[in-house]
Amino acid sequence: MKFSSRWVIPAVALVGIGVMVYTVAMGDTNYPVNKPMAEPPRSEFTETLAGAGLVEPLSQNIAVATAVPGVVEQLWVAAGSHVSKGDRLFSIDSRSLAAECLMRESAVDVASARLAETQVELAEAREKLAKVSHLSDARAVSKEEVSLRTRAVEAALARIGTAKAALAQARAAVAQSRVELDRLVVKAPGDGEVLQLNIRVGEQVSPGQQLAPLIFGDTRQLHLRVDIDEAEAWRFKAGVPAVAHLKGNAAVEIPLEYVRTEPLVIPKHSLTGESTERVDTRVLQVVYLLKPSPARVHVGEQMDVFIQAEPRPVAKENSPRGRSS
Repeated sequence: MKFSSRWVIPAVALVGIGVMVYTVAMGDTNYPVNKPMAEPPRSEFTETLAGAGLVEPLSQNIAVATAVPGVVEQLWVAAGSHVSKGDRLFSIDSRSLAAECLMRESAVDVASARLAETQVELAEAREKLAKVSHLSDARAVSKEEVSLRTRAVEAALARIGTAKAALAQARAAVAQSRVELDRLVVKAPGDGEVLQLNIRVGEQVSPGQQLAPLIFGDTRQLHLRVDIDEAEAWRFKAGVPAVAHLKGNAAVEIPLEYVRTEPLVIPKHSLTGESTERVDTRVLQVVYLLKPSPARVHVGEQMDVFIQAEPRPVAKENSPRGRSS
């Protein structure tokens, strides 16, 4: 018993050392380095300003919404449809407003009939007044009778004015109903393409909903919105050469044409997923026109952008202080 307890601790230590040596030996294995799926693009400029670009339509992305809440009744487009300004995109259930419009149109008929009735009353009142106004003998009728018939004409004229106002009001109500019906049909704000359709027939839509029912844009020309880090923004100069590369295909180089610089520096929203990327920075946004290229480019696609930049200033070395003699 004394012998076994005496050698337990050394034995356990030896086993531990053996396991450690084995683990280190097996772990010291050279694994092959995986090659990247695509070679990263390289800049041909001596001084380069790099940025991430996002493809957008000429008109930018337009979130088309509805002005009134309701259930989608009909869709006239699909994702990828090309439309012209004023073309119908989708409509909201209009049965309730259509019935109300019919009621208001009936009110116009009633008001028109009432106006015709008051016009007949006016004609009768004028005829009665004319019979006593042109008598050769004024004593044939009393002054009170003439006055009574005169007031009857005036009252008929007033009723005609009221009837005309009622008719105008009824017609205005019909016009309002037709405007409200027209608002139920959402139309294209311009020439362009339906980029995304987020609704189906029978779904509820409402103004200000988080996900826009439809994304629309003019894709006849594409722009590239480039984010330049605020720390590098001073190196940017408008109009200098710039090129863009497709993600995953560095061989495709698309020349860019400067369009404008957004004057407001904003927080960065478009992330590339790089491990070294800062997310607490602000960016200067520069918009370029994508020149024609054999490569197919899609709205919303990210691209690597290289811009010819101003050279960095050479840091001056601090001269050593002279020693006191």
